[in-house]
Order: sequence, then C-alpha cells, then structure tokens
Amino acid sequence: MPAFSPIRAAFMLMLVAAGLVGMSGRVAYLQTVGRERNLAAAERQQFQEEALPARRGTIFDRNCIVFAATVQKQRLYVDSKFLTDMFASGTRHPMDKAEALDRLAAILGREAAEIKTIIDDAVVGKDNGWAALLEGPTTQPRPKHDRYLILADDLDEMAVDEIKKLNVPGLGFEPTSRRLYPTGSLASHLIGTVKTDGRGQRGLEGLELQFNELLTGVDGHKRSEKTASRKSIAVAEEDYQQPKHGKHLVLTIDANIQMIAEQELSACCQKFRAVRGEVIVMDPHTGEVLAMANYPTFNPSNVGDLSDDDDAELKKKYMDLHRNRCITDPFEAGSVIKPFIAGPAIMWHVTKPDSMWEIPGITYVTPYGRHITDVHGYGPLSTWDVLVKSSNIGMSLMGEKMGNGQLYKALTSFGFGQTTGIELGGENRGRINPLKQWTHFSTESVAQGYEMMVTPLQLARGFCAYANGGRLPPVRLIRGTLESDGGIAEQKPAPSMAQMPQVIDPASAAQMRRILCDVVVRGTATKARSSYWNIFGKTGTAHISQGKAGYSANRYNSSFICGAPYEDPRLVVTMLIHEPQTEAHYGGAVAAPAAQRVMDRALSYMQVPQSPELLPPPAEIAEKLFSFDAKAYKRLPVHQATAAARE
Repeated sequence: MPAFSPIRAAFMLMLVAAGLVGMSGRVAYLQTVGRERNLAAAERQQFQEEALPARRGTIFDRNCIVFAATVQKQRLYVDSKFLTDMFASGTRHPMDKAEALDRLAAILGREAAEIKTIIDDAVVGKDNGWAALLEGPTTQPRPKHDRYLILADDLDEMAVDEIKKLNVPGLGFEPTSRRLYPTGSLASHLIGTVKTDGRGQRGLEGLELQFNELLTGVDGHKRSEKTASRKSIAVAEEDYQQPKHGKHLVLTIDANIQMIAEQELSACCQKFRAVRGEVIVMDPHTGEVLAMANYPTFNPSNVGDLSDDDDAELKKKYMDLHRNRCITDPFEAGSVIKPFIAGPAIMWHVTKPDSMWEIPGITYVTPYGRHITDVHGYGPLSTWDVLVKSSNIGMSLMGEKMGNGQLYKALTSFGFGQTTGIELGGENRGRINPLKQWTHFSTESVAQGYEMMVTPLQLARGFCAYANGGRLPPVRLIRGTLESDGGIAEQKPAPSMAQMPQVIDPASAAQMRRILCDVVVRGTATKARSSYWNIFGKTGTAHISQGKAGYSANRYNSSFICGAPYEDPRLVVTMLIHEPQTEAHYGGAVAAPAAQRVMDRALSYMQVPQSPELLPPPAEIAEKLFSFDAKAYKRLPVHQATAAARE
C-alpha cells in the first residue's frame, strides 16, 4: 500500500475544490445570466413577433375615381439550402427537383436553368445574381444570405396558388405593398410619388408628401405561439395590435376635367413648340380646384429614386419636370393683370366704362421721358376699349391717374403677393414690391403687368372674384377624408360666400364681366369665341425678363384667363404657355383658343345650359367704341367658329 503523500493529497484537494468552484459558478450562471439567455432562446423558439403593416390610404378625385392606391402583392422567396437538402436526403426524389423548377420557372416566366443555377450557387456561397430575376423594385432591401433568396416580387393570387400546388420544399411567401397610379400621368404633379423601402411607403412629392402622415396610418403587430415546425397555434389578445390603416383622401379635382385640361395643354404646347405650360380650372363660387396641370408631365409609376451619386444635371432635370409650376413659379404676367387694376378704378370712380382716354397714337411719352407703345394705333379709347384692345398707353394713363398707392391697394386686394393657402407644399407668394420701393417708372410698368410676379394659381383665384360677384374665395384642393360609411369628413369647412372677402363690389364686377366679354367678341381673343357659351376673359403677352440685360425681344409668356358662362359663371380657366417657338406668340393666338376648348369641353361635360346670344353694349357705350359693329355679336355657326379657332 503506497505511503501517504501530502503533495498528492493537496493536489487532489485542489482538484475537488476547483470542481466545486466550477460547479458553483455554473449554477450561479444558470440562475442569473444563463437563465435570461435560456429563457430568451426558449421565447424565440416558442414565440414569433410579426409586424402588421398599415395599408397606405387611397387618393380619390371628387367622384371617387382612384388616382393612387396601395395593393397587396406577394413576394416569393426560397430557403435554398433547405430545398437542396430535402432533395439530396431522399425525402424528395432528386429527379423531382428539375421538374419542380421547370414548372416554377414557367409560372414566373423565367428560364429554369437560370433559377437552378442561382439556387445552387447560393448554397455554395457564390454570388447568386438574384437581382437579375426581378423586374421591378422590391419593397424591402433584399438580403443576400443563401437561406433567404428572393425569386419574385409582386405576384398576384393566381400565381401564388399555382406555386403552392407545386409543393416545393423551401419556397415561401410574404406580403408586400405596391403603390399604383391607375390613371397614369393624370394629375401627377398634384398627386406626387412615393418611395418604397424597408420602412414602407413614404411620400416624396405632392399630396403623397403633404399628407404622408394621414395616408400612412400606424403599423400593428402580433406575437404568436409556434409549434416546432413554426406553425402558428395561438395569439394572446394582449399580444395583438391591429394596424390602423391610412385615411383615404378625397380631392376637389374632377378627373374628367383634369384629363380635358391636360389634353388641351399638351396639344397647345406641342402645336406652338412651347417650352412648358400650365392650366388651372376652378369653381369661382367655392374656390375648389377642378383641374391643375403642367406640361411636360410624368408618370409617377415610372419614377426612380435619385441618389447622392446621380449627376447634378440629371437631378436638375428631375426636379424641373416634377415641380408643380402652377404654385411654385411666379412670372411677370403682362396684360392679364389689367382687369385687376381697371375693376378697382371703376369701383373707386377713378374712371367709368365710357370714360375716354386721349391716346396720342401708337407711342406715348411719359412726363419723365419714357416711351410706352401699343401694338396698334387706335387714337382715343374708352376705358371699355382700353381693356378690349389691351392698350398699354390707356392703362398707363389710368395708372397715372390712380397713383401708386391705389395701384398697390388694387393688386394686393386680389391676393397678389400672398400665398393662396392651397393644401400643397412649396407655394410661392409671388412678389409685389413694398410701396416705398416703387418709383415713377413703377406706375406704367405695374399698369402693364410688369415689375410684379404672380403664380398661375393667384391669377385664377383673383379672376374668380369677377365671376362670383366680387368675393375672393379660399383655394381648396382637399374635400376631406373618406369615412367607412361612404361619407366625406371635411378637413376644413368650406366658407359661405358671405364669409369670403369682398374685394370688388357686385356692380363693378358685373360691369367688368361684360367688358371682358367684348375681348372675345371684338378684341384680342376672338379666337377664343365659343359657339355655345359667352366667355369673358383677358389675354396677356409678356416679354420675358433677362435680368440686367433687360427684356427679351423674342421670348414671351402667352396667357389667357377667362370665365363662363357670362350669365351665370360656373368655371374659371387660366392658361399659360411659356416661350412658344413659332411666329404666333400673342396670348390671343396661342393660349386663348386652348383655354376656350378647355372651357367648352368642361361645360359640356357638366351639362351647363347654352348661353343666349350676347347683346351689344348699350347705345351710350357703343357710340364711343372703336370701329363698333353690332353684327360682331351675332354668334357664329359651330363649323365656322371651329374653323376660326384652328386658324
């Protein structure tokens, strides 16, 4: 028997002590940190957290025609390793794999060899090239892990059912959302676009951006208990939060009138080879925008996202194309401003419709030596014909009589130099210089529509006051949100006419309306005459500023603002054509016929009764009009009016 060894005993004691310490440490670990980790692991194996994305709200026109909607599609993914292992292990016959992939490829419209190669390469860790399989952008970043390989996006239910019948191991589906624009490019500058990524759909432009929070809603979630095979067996009530889907937005826009406006704007810009153009159609009694269009346009379904790496010139073209110039780009409007000066001048008794202005021919030299010219030399003109013939000299004389203070008051009362309050971001307020900055040059410049800048929307809104009896309406683009019962909950109540600012008295508004009818009958807009309705309006042809170099001699903005029917105005149309590249460049030849076609087609669609024949002015007015001929008021037959408008 070996002798007792203190060293050996000490060594054994140390081993036992180390073992006890290790066991104590393990027990302590399992009771503290290890316990939490084990519970977390068990939790992950037993339960699964799932996000329940909210559906983005739909954007409708006033008649509930869909402009933008979100539809749910399915994404097909494959666990490439699991699929391969199942066929390799004998669970499924290896020969079935090729047949299954052939049938899958046929459903997806792909080559079977391509899908097989990508799956096999993913298993061994090669660059699988999965992106080549997809035709459109996905709703989430695509993971490159070989256990999750996306094979197709945006599958409809029929394709999903066919794929499920194949019973291919490793294939799975998950819901995705796609933003659709069923009307294509219609109202694209208003509707805007969205960006779709792992965070869902986010508005980038237009109403999609302005009302992003309202349209987006709030995501829900659920925590479900799973079996070993990961099938859901239960969801506790406290672990389920239903998503709050986005609100549906209802616009004041009428899709049919919007289509009419875009068609006529496009045709006009192409005919005169214009750089761009805008058109707005409004209800003068409510301030509701029925159409707002820009040319050129774009299809929001085909818009890609710009990145920081994109060329600066490409970014500029993108932004220029997508900008809603009806509200963002003010311009010097020229002669379409004249009614907003003459109306208050009549109201304030500065002049009367039959007051005569001693126009000294084609050129007038101001007291400080400035030369003001007219296109034609008329001689003395009444206030009536100063507007009908669009005399720059007559308006300059009127402006001198009013003085800068009254000119400023007249223009600001119609809302120029202020935002309209439309429910869109990026609206420009235009510009009217503070009165203290005006000079003696300003008097004649402003009276002709220069030295101030307005937006197309400001023009349309201001002209509504002449159409509705003198009230300046608030601009409305949103009717409200669509409720579950089919009713519309207004975002903000529409004011009554009595609540709108009275910017001109009804009598003066009525006088101006009648004067502006003559612009179409015997003035600068005869090509805008309708065979069905009496239209009142004003043309504009403004030279484009070149900054310190002065005004261009051959670049123009051609415009026409109008309302109809004269007897009971239902619509106001503003048409602006930038830089027509043809010999014809006057507002009466370029913008006016296009605006008349918008007006005629829209009133016909609205089934507005035809106007009676317009009566000539009273005898006391008629005797003071330039080359007056009562026969001019006899309405042309339809075929003659159409031919005249096309000339």
